[in-house]
Amino acid sequence: MPTPNPQALEFLLSRRSRPAKTLKAPGPDADALMPILTAAARTPDHGKLEPWRFIVLQGDALTRLAGVAKERGAALGLDEDKIAKGHDQFANSPMCVAVIEVQKDAPKIPPLEQTYSAGAVCLALLNAALAAGWGANWLSGWVSHDRGFMTDALGLADNERVAGFIHIGTETSTPPERPRPDLDAITTWVDA
Repeated sequence: MPTPNPQALEFLLSRRSRPAKTLKAPGPDADALMPILTAAARTPDHGKLEPWRFIVLQGDALTRLAGVAKERGAALGLDEDKIAKGHDQFANSPMCVAVIEVQKDAPKIPPLEQTYSAGAVCLALLNAALAAGWGANWLSGWVSHDRGFMTDALGLADNERVAGFIHIGTETSTPPERPRPDLDAITTWVDA
């Protein structure tokens, strides 16, 4: 029989991201963040490639990224609301960890599996931050898909891209529960 961990299961059954706009300073300092990053790095990783890395963004770096988002959005001709969303996710963040997917040349490990691993790191980082008592939210948006932003703001190489921005801070309000998937509608049981 397996050895259950009811506390861990209860956390997973009740976990809830906190809207980024409700997160305020302080965010975790380096000592508080290291166990969260350590937990995230324990993600499934076929071939032990570590096809991801972290960029911890705080203080003036967030102000700089907000400015780059505004400039890139204008250069792309995006509407004001979209530009504001890209800008505000950095301007209003107490701290942010950019999870960077790093595609590695590995003939036995398909690129898609590396992408999945980077996505799993985002979720593990989000859950670790929540489990540590912080408010946290995983955001993407146009800034995470714009190659110019990735290069200008984060200095990413050609084989790198943003998997997600995990914003972490002090929770100011608990969000209401939201509807969850109907498991009967999305689950198929196969016995033969």
